Amino acid sequence: MARDSIFRIASITKPITAASLMMLVEDGRVALGDPVAQWLPELARPSVVRTPASEVDDVVPAARPITVFDLLTSSAGYGFPSDFTLPAVQRLFSVQKDGREVQSFPAPGVWMAELGKIPLLFQPGEAWLYDTCSTVQGVLITRVSGQSLPDFMAERVFGPLGMADSAFEVPAGKRDRFTSYYRTSPDGGLELGDGPDGQWSTRPAFPLGNGGLAATADDWLAFAQMLLADGVTPAGRRLLSAESVRLMTSDHTTDAQREIGQLFLEGQGWGFGGSVDIAPIDPWNIPGRYGWVGGTGTSAHIIPSTGTVAILLAQVAADSPVPPGWMRDFWRYAARAS
Repeated sequence: MARDSIFRIASITKPITAASLMMLVEDGRVALGDPVAQWLPELARPSVVRTPASEVDDVVPAARPITVFDLLTSSAGYGFPSDFTLPAVQRLFSVQKDGREVQSFPAPGVWMAELGKIPLLFQPGEAWLYDTCSTVQGVLITRVSGQSLPDFMAERVFGPLGMADSAFEVPAGKRDRFTSYYRTSPDGGLELGDGPDGQWSTRPAFPLGNGGLAATADDWLAFAQMLLADGVTPAGRRLLSAESVRLMTSDHTTDAQREIGQLFLEGQGWGFGGSVDIAPIDPWNIPGRYGWVGGTGTSAHIIPSTGTVAILLAQVAADSPVPPGWMRDFWRYAARAS
């Protein structure tokens, strides 16, 4: 392991995707209150299961359109609640697959067509649900900008911040720095899940905004420092307005919304693309701490009140929404250090 080792950063991709979409908002290309159907016609007439426990064919029309704000706050009605057994959630699993298998996803247009056939679990704006909205954000960016997600991020985020190793694929010349990814084997040990020449060796058909990036610790640090500086890079270039950063790093959830996804949120609400600590139920829940965790064993947060950035990059599968003990130990240490 070295300072410039490259990792599959998984769901700590989400804040970068949200920041990218906010750049288009600042460009005036799209507004937070805009219905997304203009760019995502697959979601123009969503249906909603009558109750969360209803079968997928027991539906009612959506009470209102899905908006850009709904996607950014993960409250559009698509995603995972605490109860994975619900029929609509089981149906979603067939489309919203394991993001650590990036080559298993079809092209974005095919994926969106399949998603559009699945009913929402809740009415737009009613519930916080995990993951799917960040995937849809990536598609929205491509359709609004006319660029692929890798090209847009390279031009607007990675280049200005010097995030030289952030990408949706790792080229041959960098694979000597690319870590391997492991998962728990049936006997409780570890087995190789993906090597340097595996899933990330070629650009996937669908670059995933919810978790498809590979990057280094210093890459995410550069992104975090920009957020702490209210949208300004270390070189003095403004990438986001202070208001956009405030919106990203502020909680937008209600008690009722958080209760539906409480398996994922422990003392936290949700901003744009990441959690926001709101209740000090554990030593690391510092109000205002913003960031997220990833299913490959990654964690990245900023603590605006202290100017702290805490990044942990492992490559061991986290197969539960409940963070493992070693990650909690890191958070505890980071809270003490800050």
